[in-house]
Amino acid sequence: MENTEQSGTEPQGNVMEVSVSELSFAIKRAIEDGFAYVRVRGELGRVVRPASGHVYLDLKDEKAVLSGIIWRGQAAKLKVQPEQGMEVIATGKLTTYPGQSRYQIVIEALEPAGEGALLAQLEKLKKKLGLEGLFDEARKKPLPFLPRVVGIVTSPSGAVIRDMLHGFAERFPVHVVLWPVRVQGETCGAEVAAAIRGFNALDENTSVPRPDVLIVGRGGGSLEDLWGFNAEEVARAVADSAIPLISAVGHETDWTLIDLVADARAPTPTKAAEWAVPVLADLLESLGNNHRRLGIAQRRSLDQHRVALKAAARGLPKLSSLLALPRQRFDAVSDRLPRALTASARAHGMRFTRASARLAPGSLAQKTRQARDRLTRTSEHGSRALRHGVDSRRRALNARAQLLSSLGHRSVLARGFVLVRDGEGHMLRLARHVSAGDPLDLEFSDGRVAATALTRKGPKSAARAPRRGGSGEGPQGSLF
Repeated sequence: MENTEQSGTEPQGNVMEVSVSELSFAIKRAIEDGFAYVRVRGELGRVVRPASGHVYLDLKDEKAVLSGIIWRGQAAKLKVQPEQGMEVIATGKLTTYPGQSRYQIVIEALEPAGEGALLAQLEKLKKKLGLEGLFDEARKKPLPFLPRVVGIVTSPSGAVIRDMLHGFAERFPVHVVLWPVRVQGETCGAEVAAAIRGFNALDENTSVPRPDVLIVGRGGGSLEDLWGFNAEEVARAVADSAIPLISAVGHETDWTLIDLVADARAPTPTKAAEWAVPVLADLLESLGNNHRRLGIAQRRSLDQHRVALKAAARGLPKLSSLLALPRQRFDAVSDRLPRALTASARAHGMRFTRASARLAPGSLAQKTRQARDRLTRTSEHGSRALRHGVDSRRRALNARAQLLSSLGHRSVLARGFVLVRDGEGHMLRLARHVSAGDPLDLEFSDGRVAATALTRKGPKSAARAPRRGGSGEGPQGSLF
C-alpha cells in the first residue's frame, strides 16, 4: 500500500476570497451598525490638538484604551475642554480607521464624569484668574447710591426676573433694561459674556439707555446647572466691565467664578435688587427728618445769634455819649473859625500888597530893557563866533583840496603818464601781467582809450619810448 504525506493546512473549501480593503470596510460597516450611538466613561490619556483644529485623544480605564477624535467644528462647541487625566463621559459613534486597522469613537459631546472633575477644572481656572488679579478687591468698583437705569442679565421667563422687578417696585421704581440670555446649557457662558459687553457698549447716542449698574442673576441649581457662570469668558467680561456689576447666581451657599470677579455678590437675586436701589420710603423719611433737623438747627442758630447781638448791644455806649465829645469839639472849632478867617484874610491881603508893589509898570519896563540888551549882546557874540568857525573850516577844506590835487593820479597823468587797466577795470602795473589779445583801458589826462594788446616783449628788447605820433617802441615794448 502507498503512503501519502498530509500537509499542515486544511483545504479552503468554498470560502470566498476578499481583498484587505473589502474586509476592512466590511468590519467598519459592522461596527458602525452595531454601535451606532454609545456613551463611554473613562479617563483621558493622550490629548493632541494639531493645527487642523481636530482633537485626538485616548479614553482609558485599568483594562483597555479606546482612541477618540473630535472634529474641529464640534471641538469649538464643547462645554468642557479635554485635558489629560480628566474623567469624562464621551458620547458619539464607533467607527474604524482602515488605514491603521484601528477602531475609534467619533465624539460629539464630552462632559465631566461627576462633580469631582468639574471642581478640579474649576479650581484650575480659579487659580489662573487669581494670579492675574481678577479677584483683587482693589479693582472692584463701588455701587452707585441712586442709579437711574438698572441692567439685568437673566432669563426673561424665569422667576428671577419677576422677583427682581417686584423688589424694584416695592423699594424704588427705576428704569430696568433686560438683556435676555440662557442661564443654563452650552451657550449660557457665551450669551452672558455678550450681554455684559453689550451693555458696556451702549452710550448716549443709542436708543437703549446705558445702565448705571448691572445685575447678573439666576436661581439655584447643581454645579452642572451653574457651570455656564464659571466660564472664563464670563469672568473676563465681568472684569472688563466699566459698569459696576452685582452677581446674584444661585442661592447663598452656591458660588461661581462670576461671584469672585463681580464688584458685589448678593446671596439671592431679590437681595441684589435691594442692593441696587435704596428704599423710597426710607429716603422720604430720611429727607423729612433732615428737613426737620435743618429747621431746628436754623432756629437754634438764629436764637444764638439773637442772644449774642443783645449782649453786644448792651456793651455798646449810648448814642448821646458817643456824640458828646465830637459835638464839643465842633462847638470849640466853630467859635475859633471867625477869628481865624479874619486873620487869614488880613495875612493874604498883606502878601498881595507886597506883590503888587513889585509889579509896578516902571519896574517892568526897566526889566524889559535890561533883558533886551542882554539878548542883543548874546546875538552879536553868536554871530561873530559862527563867522569865525565857518572861515576856519573853509581854510582847512581848501588846504585838503590842494593836497589831494597834488597827490592824485590826475596830476601824474597831466605830466604825460598813462593809467592802464585790464578788461575788468583792475589797474595793471607790470607788463608780464598782459598777454596778447587782452583788452585794455588806457586813461590819459584828457580822457580814456580802449585798446587790445598785440604782443609783449621782455625788458632786454625794450627801446626808447616813441614820441607822440611816432611808430617806435618804448621801454615796455610795443603793446598797440
